[in-house]
This record gives sequence, C-alpha cells and structure tokens, in this order.
Amino acid sequence: MPQNMNVAFVTLGCAKNEVDTDKMKARLAAAGFSMVDDPADAALIVVNTCSFLMSAVDEGLEVIFDLVNQQAERPVKAKILVAGCMPARYGDDLESELTEVSGFLSAADEENIVEKAEELLGIDPSSLPAGLAAHGASIRSNEGPSAYVKISDGCDRFCSYCMIPYIRGRYHSFTQKQIFDEVAELVEGGVREIVFIGQDTGIWGRDLSPAQSTAQLLDAAASAFPNTWFRLLYLQPAGINDELLSVMNAHDNVCKYLDMPLQHADADVLKAMNREGSPAEYLEVLEHVRDKVPGITTRTTFMAGFPGETDEQFEELLDFAEEARFDYAVVFPYSQEDGSAAGSFDCQLDEDTKVERAQRLLDVCDAVGHASIARNVGKTVQALVEGYEHTDAGVEALARWQGQAPEVDGQIHVPIASEDVLPIGTVVPVTITDSFYYELEGELA
Repeated sequence: MPQNMNVAFVTLGCAKNEVDTDKMKARLAAAGFSMVDDPADAALIVVNTCSFLMSAVDEGLEVIFDLVNQQAERPVKAKILVAGCMPARYGDDLESELTEVSGFLSAADEENIVEKAEELLGIDPSSLPAGLAAHGASIRSNEGPSAYVKISDGCDRFCSYCMIPYIRGRYHSFTQKQIFDEVAELVEGGVREIVFIGQDTGIWGRDLSPAQSTAQLLDAAASAFPNTWFRLLYLQPAGINDELLSVMNAHDNVCKYLDMPLQHADADVLKAMNREGSPAEYLEVLEHVRDKVPGITTRTTFMAGFPGETDEQFEELLDFAEEARFDYAVVFPYSQEDGSAAGSFDCQLDEDTKVERAQRLLDVCDAVGHASIARNVGKTVQALVEGYEHTDAGVEALARWQGQAPEVDGQIHVPIASEDVLPIGTVVPVTITDSFYYELEGELA
C-alpha cells in the first residue's frame, strides 16, 4: 500500500455539499484511503466548493489559495483537488485560471472521486490489498445523531437570480430504494434524525415511473424506521398539500416543521424573480398549514434589495414578515450573479441600500422569531442529545426538539451532572424553562 493515502476534506456551502462530501469520504474509505481532519496530515486535500453566490466563490478561492500557500512550507506537498459547484459552474475557465491546484472534479462527477484520487496520488489500484479495490461498498460515513439525505438534485425552476439549474442540472429524483438504502446505513450507524433535502423537496417523485409523491416517501420512511425522526427541508409553496400535512400529523417521528423559502412577498417582485405568489396567497397557505398541523414550526428565507425593488415593495415585505409570524427566517441581501437573468437587469440597487434593507428585514424577523421561541417556555418536549458544553456552572447537554432543525435553529441547554447521564443520540423528555434569543434552556422532565 502507498505510504500516504491520507485525505482531508474542506467543505464549503450548504447541507447538500455536506452530503456530497460524506459520500465521497465513504467511497474513499472503502477503497483504502484514510480520512484525516487536519490538511497538514494529508496527501490529498479535497475542497468541496459552493458557487451559489459570488461571495461563496470568493470564500472558496480564499480557502484554496490559503491551502496552496501552506503547501509551500511543506517538504512533501499535498495535492489539492477542487470539487463541487465551482468546477460545475466555471468549467474550463476555472482550470485555465486556477493553475495552482492539482485537479478538478465537478459536482456531477463526484462518484469518480476514487479514480481521481488514485490518479493525482499516482496509485495503482491493483496495488491495494485484496477487497479494497472494489470501492463504493459503503454509501455514507456520517458520524453523529443527525444526518442529511438528498432525495433529489438539480432544479427546473430557473429563478432569475439563481444559477443552480446551470450548476446542478435539471431536477431529478432519487428512487425510494436509493434513499432507503442510505437511510438504513445511517440508522444502523446510530443516526436518530434524518433530514431530507433537495432543491425542491415538495415535487419529489413526479419524474419517476410510476410517479410518486413526497408524502408517500415520508409516510413510507416513517413507517419503515419508526425510531428515527424525519425532517423535510426546502419545500416550495406549490409542494404543500393536505396529503403531506396528513403524514406529518399521522407519525410522531415526522417533525412538525415547515421550511418554505419564499424569497419575497410582493407579487411583482416575485414575477421578476420568475416565481409565483403574493402576500394574500402565502398567508392563506400558512393559515391552512397551521390549521391542519397545530403547533407546527415554520421557517423561511427572504431576499432584500432585488433589482427594481421599490420602497413600497420593500415595506410590503416588512409587513408580510411581521404578519406571517415565521418562527425562523434567514435574510440575504440580493447578490448580482454573472450569468443569471437578474444579473443583467438594468435596475440594480446599490450595495448600501441592499445591506440596509436586509438588516431592517432581519430585525423584524428576529423580533417575531424571538417572541415565538419564548412561547415554548413551559412545554415538555422530546429532545435529541447531540453534544455537550462545559460552563462555569457545570456540564450542559446540548439537545434539539422537533421544532429545531440541526445547525440553524439553536439548541436546548440542559444542565446535567456528567456526560454519562445523557449519551449523544439519546432522546429524552425535557421541560423548557427559559429562552434567550433563539436558544432555549431546559431541565430533564
């Protein structure tokens, strides 16, 4: 076996990239490579990039050049492989400009990570120990009580501000078998929560033969894995129907949680975004959802400063954000992206205006959200332990209930005598005693 087959990953961007990284790690590990956390210990460094926004591209380039500079001080330099969305978006142009790195692997080709690693490190597959050359046996390498699973990739919406269809291709669903194989491996490895993700999870299965629905997938998953939580993210309004809401109500292990990225509320701005909707339509959807699934937690994404957005249209967005009462909201200032339809609009707003509007909108969303989270005080909920924090007052278990998505919605801080009291992955009843912004405090019920 070659002396150094250590591989380190640097993952940038969204949860979908985290899934792609995890799958690449699993393929490499099955082929005999070793995963390390520190790039200084690696023979190959894989940077899984995001290019959804120019700020993400800039961040990716900064990370890559930092790694290149670090290699200058090493007697044996590691190979650097740029993977993911940047090679998919920029293709040959990136290869001709970024000559400092060793290779590129676009998002569509990540299943070939083993062959690319062998090529860059000069490894003959026949030199590997018997059995290891038959790579790909494992689907995932996830560690921890929660894991993301992609149920689809690509997008057919072609929103005018977005480059995802050009980076990830057209929408395609993964089959239920593919999804369940992945879920089964994760659950067997100790995962207690599966988060289904995709660019548009509400239309899963429409392109399969025979056609299926997201509700059918969620219902089947909850039944097949009754001790596992299932959470659905990135649902467009058109994908929300009574069938899906009924599944949420029917299973205790389906999180009563709705993530609906709206981007805006004004009908004319939405039309310019190549989206549909209006404040009245969205409020009607939310009212229906809350009526069908009492106590459901809601989350959205807003964009401020879209080209041509008037003062009146922005004020309408502010009013809608207050009236819609989302528990959580992410707010972005519009980013002008080369190659997008909106990027060529003549009515671009200046950066100061975009940032100022985004901050005003965030302030409104936070005021609504903090008040909403505080209303959970006094409830007793089932909480999933995912880590610990050591404070001057002692040890706290860090847990989440079904109304908190991983990484983005805060946690419940539960004082305990020691880590042994609540092992990671335990689900326990917790009474919420206080709130601080989006964080909650609780005690064992």
